[in-house]
Amino acid sequence: MYLGLDLGTSGLKAILLNDAGQLVAQATAPLTVSQPHPGWSEQAPEDWWQALIEACALLAKEQDLSAVRTVGLSGQMHGATLLDAAGDVIRPCMLWNDGRSAEQCKTLEQRLPDFRERSGNLAMPGFTAPKVLWVAENEPDAFKRLDKVLLPKDYLRFRLTGEFASDMSDAAGTSWLNPAERRWDDQLLSATGLTQAHMPKLYEGPDVTGVVSAAASAATGMPQVPVVAGASDNAGGALGVGLIEPGQSMLSLGTSGVVFTVSDGHRAAPEQTVHAFCHALPGRWHQMSVNLCAAECLAWLSRITGRSVGDLIAAVEASGRTETSLTFLPYLSGERTPHNDPGARGQFLGLSVNTDAVDLTLAVLEGVTFAQVDGLHALHAAGVKPADMNLIGGGSRSVFWRQLLADALKIPTHARDGGDVGPALGAARLAQLADSKADWGTVFTQPKLVETRQPNAQRASYLDAQLARYRKLYQVTRPLLG
Repeated sequence: MYLGLDLGTSGLKAILLNDAGQLVAQATAPLTVSQPHPGWSEQAPEDWWQALIEACALLAKEQDLSAVRTVGLSGQMHGATLLDAAGDVIRPCMLWNDGRSAEQCKTLEQRLPDFRERSGNLAMPGFTAPKVLWVAENEPDAFKRLDKVLLPKDYLRFRLTGEFASDMSDAAGTSWLNPAERRWDDQLLSATGLTQAHMPKLYEGPDVTGVVSAAASAATGMPQVPVVAGASDNAGGALGVGLIEPGQSMLSLGTSGVVFTVSDGHRAAPEQTVHAFCHALPGRWHQMSVNLCAAECLAWLSRITGRSVGDLIAAVEASGRTETSLTFLPYLSGERTPHNDPGARGQFLGLSVNTDAVDLTLAVLEGVTFAQVDGLHALHAAGVKPADMNLIGGGSRSVFWRQLLADALKIPTHARDGGDVGPALGAARLAQLADSKADWGTVFTQPKLVETRQPNAQRASYLDAQLARYRKLYQVTRPLLG
């Protein structure tokens, strides 16, 4: 069997595949996020490790973990996990949706005029490099202790194997990698006061990076087997639904929203706020847009209404309503594509005494959907025009939302088996590839199609008007936020 571990923002997911590549067990251990100040987002790396132990214990109740032959990792991107020379964590990890380092982004691009050419991307507050520069400027004692910078999933690798390693797809999101050449860039590192000695060794996704140690085996119950490099959550999700050929695309509706398309070369488009990163397989890259709050907006609405996300969506479906007079901006944590604006904030327009929970839910679903439309249009401007979209993430479970996405994106959307465990599935498939030595096409097949939703042209007039108001609302109200 093959074990796939996906370190998300809200939980760590563990899945098991059998030798035929079929999902035989899965488990999730929850995680929480600390937000000590507006715009900050942190987690304690020790919580990740404890979640891994918990998830493995849950899996062991269903399957014998001694049958695991290889382990694969995927995880949330960009997090700055800082270790000292003893391997101890220096401070809480600043996460991908932490927006405090906007000024440091400006500093990096000033220090290195060809920053965008080298990194292939804008300097954005979510990326790792500006976070580390923020620590250097605001927590100098912590920075003096810095010996290694790891991404979140790679901290788990360190705890499992004792090795400092990362894969190309995750490393590309640090702003220290040259994605075109798939190597650390000394000039990018120097701009943050670092050298390659601070970095983990780089591998391609299916490469073996170490072996589970005796201590980690005792803690987790998994045998002392190889651990492969793995993938970022987005690249892992793409592999989970079999996206390995140029032009294949997906939309991930997890905590964040991501529109992702595979390419056979590095095609940078920083002026479009499109990310151009390495894929988790050699000779493959990808472009993607990122909306910082997707399903997280529904989770927020759930918290303030006291109703589960499932109940909120079920109430919309039962109402038969498909239109609302409300407009919702989903910028609860700022936004990347297309605004690159950590100061953006969420808001409703059009509330009245007659507004009910169905209106609010409809508006949230539309607002998050329009964020994906903006992301798709950014990819269009970058020269990519997907013909259809595979859906993954928890949001993909809703038939109502799948149809809304098809209508708004104006292309077919596909739901597939395993779409809600995509990154973990991709990680397990990389483990399977390393162990079986099979060809890519055998391992990274597209899961069974659940359904395809075709766009409803009769909805175009309404959705186009709603989209126009959504875009204008940001432009009109942004200056009021300072």
